[in-house]
Formats: sequence, C-alpha cells, structure tokens
Amino acid sequence: MGVPDEQIHPVATGRAAQTVKQHQESQDLVFYSGWFCPYVQRAWIVLEERGISYQYKEVNPYKKEPHFLSINPKGLVPAIEYKGRALYESLIICEFLEDAFPNYEPHILPSDPFDRAIVRLWTDHVNKQIVPANMRLTQAQDPQKQREHLEELNKALRTLVEKVKGPYFLGEQFTLVDVALAPWVVRDWVIAEHRGYSREAVGGGWKEYAAQLESRESVLKTSSDKVHFTEIYARYLRDEAQSEGAKAIRAGRSW
Repeated sequence: MGVPDEQIHPVATGRAAQTVKQHQESQDLVFYSGWFCPYVQRAWIVLEERGISYQYKEVNPYKKEPHFLSINPKGLVPAIEYKGRALYESLIICEFLEDAFPNYEPHILPSDPFDRAIVRLWTDHVNKQIVPANMRLTQAQDPQKQREHLEELNKALRTLVEKVKGPYFLGEQFTLVDVALAPWVVRDWVIAEHRGYSREAVGGGWKEYAAQLESRESVLKTSSDKVHFTEIYARYLRDEAQSEGAKAIRAGRSW
C-alpha cells in the first residue's frame, strides 16, 4: 500500500504499539510494515494469530531503505524476509505463513480440501468485490456516485454474509476469509461517518459478524488508535490519496 503525500504519524499506537515493542529482537522472519495499512494488518493478524516469531520493522514511506527496495522493488508493504528470501502481497504472505509453519496453531486454512477451496473462493470475493467497492465509495465525490457505490458495497457484503456460518465465516474456525476482511471492518467508521454506511443497513447478520471480527484478539493487538487515521483517510475522502489502490480506483482499473 502507498501512503498519503503528507506527513503521517510515524509509528503504531495503542495496542499495536505494545505488539511492536514485543517484536524488536532479531528473528529468521522479518516483517516490513506500515502500521496504518489494512493490507499490512492482514499479514500481521496471521503472525499474531498463529504465534509465529518475527521481527517488526516499520518502513518509512518517505525514505525507504535500500535493503528494503532490493528485496521488494515495488516498495510496498507488507513484505517479509525469511532466511534471506523475500515475499510481498498480503494474501500471498498469509498463505506462506500457513504453509511454512505447519505445526503452529490455529490454522487459517481448513484441513479439508473442499473447505480450503471454499475459503479461497470467498477470500477472492473480499479482495475483488468488497475492498474495491469500499474504496470506490470512500473516494467518490458526486452524491449520486456515493449512493451507487454504497449499494454496491452493501450488495457485496450481503452476498458474503449469506454464507457466514457464525461466529466466523466457516464457523468456529477463524480463517483467511476473516483475516482478509477484518482490517476493513476495523476502518468502516470512515464510511459510516462520511458516506452514509451502516452495519445495520447491510442486514443478514452483518452487524454481528463484523463485531466478532473487530473484537478478535489478534485484530485488537494489531490496531492503532483511531485518531491517527483521521488525516490519512481525509485524503481518500477528498480523492487526493496517492496510494496505488487509490490511483487505480481513480483510473477505473483493478490493482
């Protein structure tokens, strides 16, 4: 994820700051992060959920270190370096953390092959339908477009929630679908305050499911104080943000 072209708070705060403090020692796995980024939070949730040892490194968005750019030429977070090899893209990292640490529990992918495929299908729905609809709604300036994108988002959420078994997507197991979605649930106050969204209006048990996601311990431990997001999201609400996702939405393309 890119960042706004103005100063942001430089480090994690609140519960996330406590988590960062616990992960400063050198480890085989280095987690390159931007505390503000929902894509980063996906991978961070999995690290905390599964109890994997890692070293946290905050990436300065304005002065990226040469070593970081050498392992990730895109210069985007999240990224990991594991025993000298690098990966990026949030969902790829999440699956790697599942595969590379098979003896760690809980698992974010079910053991049954069919259920595993179902989780991947609905994670794709989150990534390709829900997240872009949320971003289109956030960035839309015209009131009519805002109404259209709000309905688009609500429809995508209803489609998902019809499949939720409760308390999480697949039932008791917290899976990659929940991981992929949770960071946007944590941040949905932005569209609630500025774009007319409400969890109640989605219906179908969405309010209850969203509450389960945002109260998960691994989600709480990777969330910073709301106040420091305000200026970041003000850029998106004015459609001035320069992240790769924001630019893609502005250009009407996927990313």
